[in-house]
Amino acid sequence: MTGPGAVTVLWGPVASGERGAAHATLLRAAAELSGSPRRSIGIDYDAGGRPRLTGPASDLHVSVSHSPGARAVALSPHAPVGVDVETVRPLPALRMARRWFAPADADWLAGLPRPERVRAFYWLWTQKEAVGKARGHGLAAGGLTQCLQAPAHWPPRPRPGEPPALAPLPDGTGAACAVLPTGPRPHVLAVACLDGADLRIDLRLCAR
Repeated sequence: MTGPGAVTVLWGPVASGERGAAHATLLRAAAELSGSPRRSIGIDYDAGGRPRLTGPASDLHVSVSHSPGARAVALSPHAPVGVDVETVRPLPALRMARRWFAPADADWLAGLPRPERVRAFYWLWTQKEAVGKARGHGLAAGGLTQCLQAPAHWPPRPRPGEPPALAPLPDGTGAACAVLPTGPRPHVLAVACLDGADLRIDLRLCAR
């Protein structure tokens, strides 16, 4: 599935049972990545609720996310990872940003055209949650105020044919994150890794 220096991310739409679909996707991916039978791999949780694999795939770092209509998983043999997928729904983006995010995030959001603010809010939120998952504390312990690098243009404009890449956080900790392309689907998908400067992203869309 992937080679050295990669974070594998699998995601896709699901009609129902998002949590179960996410766990099934994780086990299939772990079996392929480790070269082990799927039945020999299990899922457990650490004290903070972070999933971990048991059996022959126990050396893999993993993360799981699900939202109405979608699920996502991330796996890496190199460093702790976090993934978050959110289904875009109407919300008071600027008011929530003023309440929960760092002032710089809220100010950036306020500078965008009103119709763009909801998706931009999710652009911030998913990365913060992915970083928090990689660190093992989720959005607690300052996760919502985690500083992010705002894109030079909104919406972000990836270069044609250029694969998604992890961008280092401005706090200098070595953690890196990225928002990944989801096409026309109403979802925002982000991945983070605690030591991601030199890792590539192997992004795969799962069938239903």
